[in-house]
Amino acid sequence: QVQLVESGGGLVQAGGSLRLSCAASGSIFSINTMGWFRQAPGKERDVVAAISWRGVGTSYADSVKGRFTISRDNAKNTVYLQMNSLKPEDTAVYYCAAKRGPTGWDLPARYDYWGQGTQVTVSS
Repeated sequence: QVQLVESGGGLVQAGGSLRLSCAASGSIFSINTMGWFRQAPGKERDVVAAISWRGVGTSYADSVKGRFTISRDNAKNTVYLQMNSLKPEDTAVYYCAAKRGPTGWDLPARYDYWGQGTQVTVSS
C-alpha cells in the first residue's frame, strides 16, 4: 500500500501562483508514475501532469503546458506541482495519485493510489 497526502491548496487571484505538494509513504518501491489530477464540480476527473518516479519523463495536459511544472524529490518521497499564471478555470479539487504500471499516464483508472485532494480556487 501507498499513502498519499496533499497540501498547498488555497485561494489565489488570477495570474497568481501556488505550489502543491504530495508526500508518499508505504510501499514506495512499487511506484512507477506519480500524477496530478483535478476535478471541478460536475465534471470528470482529468489529468494535469505526471512524472516518472525513477526516470526523467514528464507529461502535461495541453491546458497547463507552459504554466504548470511537475517535479519530485525522491529523498523526501514528495512530488510537487508548481502552478503559475493561474486562471479561474483552474479552480478544482486537485488529487495526487500513484500507479504501479508503466502505461496510461493520463487515465485515472490506471492509478492505484489516491490522496484525499486539496482545493484550489482562482478568483477573477
